Amino acid sequence: MKTNRRRVLAYLVALVGLAGVAPVAPQTRAAADTLPRRLTDRTFWQLIVDASEPGGSFRSDNFISNESTFQEVIPRLRQRGPGGVYLGVGPDQNFTYITALRPKIAFIVDIRRQNMLQHLMYKALIEASEDRADFLSRLFSRPRPAGLDRSSTPQALFEAFAAVPADQALFDKNLQEIGTRLVKRHGFALAPEDLNAIEYVYRAFFASGPDLRYSFPRLIPGRWFPTYAELMMQKDLTGQNHSYVATEENYRTLREFQQNNLLVPIVGDFAGEKALRAVGRYVRDHGATVTFFYTSNVEQYLFQGDAWLSFFSNVSTLPARPESTFIRSYFDRGFVYPPGIVTPDLHSVQLLDPITDAVGAFRAGDIRTYLDIVSRSK
Repeated sequence: MKTNRRRVLAYLVALVGLAGVAPVAPQTRAAADTLPRRLTDRTFWQLIVDASEPGGSFRSDNFISNESTFQEVIPRLRQRGPGGVYLGVGPDQNFTYITALRPKIAFIVDIRRQNMLQHLMYKALIEASEDRADFLSRLFSRPRPAGLDRSSTPQALFEAFAAVPADQALFDKNLQEIGTRLVKRHGFALAPEDLNAIEYVYRAFFASGPDLRYSFPRLIPGRWFPTYAELMMQKDLTGQNHSYVATEENYRTLREFQQNNLLVPIVGDFAGEKALRAVGRYVRDHGATVTFFYTSNVEQYLFQGDAWLSFFSNVSTLPARPESTFIRSYFDRGFVYPPGIVTPDLHSVQLLDPITDAVGAFRAGDIRTYLDIVSRSK
């Protein structure tokens, strides 16, 4: 089996060269890039269309993250400096990484078309909301509680919204405004089934409010998932909350990012033939590098077959420099960490790995199993 995999590896690496997509050499210093400060609506939508692949499926809706520890690595990541290009997967945990790390542009690549549409839903809500309380009011379709202002703590925000019931009329109004903003104001060519998918996602936030969890309503028996409110109130190991609703400054950073069309959600398989390579071409054409790549635990699934070979072949084409970093979420067997510990809680740990080093290990044939990439990450 190892011999066969090495042969496949050599074959895929050879294909990269034959296709004329030469791996970009690591850069020893930051390149002067031409990344835009703002994308037009037309350019934004065309990037989504041109880079996206046919949508796939996953076993859960993934409305929110199930990773309660994803903030813990932010102080270490900040030492690498702002700028460059952020790549990610999944829903709004990316917002916290973006506001904390300050990239120039971000691409979210997820196999589910629903994730792309959920990001467009968030975009519409964030653009329409001047502050955090307005945003949460729209997100949960609940009237804004009295007494909230721009100095309110996350705990005060969520305690206030937990006491306010959802409002069907407000939901209907907000849903219509989401569609109007995306289709008429921005000119995004969303099909009726896309708008239905947005309604499906938005209704989950309406039904559960701040208590929405990763998989609604189909929770996995015997496993605990943090709520939206709990995730937004998490902190790093020093006690600091970096979430995008932790402060008005964080929220304003995210809102400006969204208003400038700089968060581009793409439908794509990490092991697919198009999405990641299209992002890599865009980054390379603008003289930039990928600074952070949040993969969550997608690699865990890629290593269930040989899809990881295609994934690392794709990553080999991304412009990177020595500081460029994978951000991985590791769940051990049974989604329990550390190994061997029995607990009812779902727990993850965030691991960091230099992208150029990982690509080098891949080319050398030193990566063959999921454990290989976990053990090399810190």
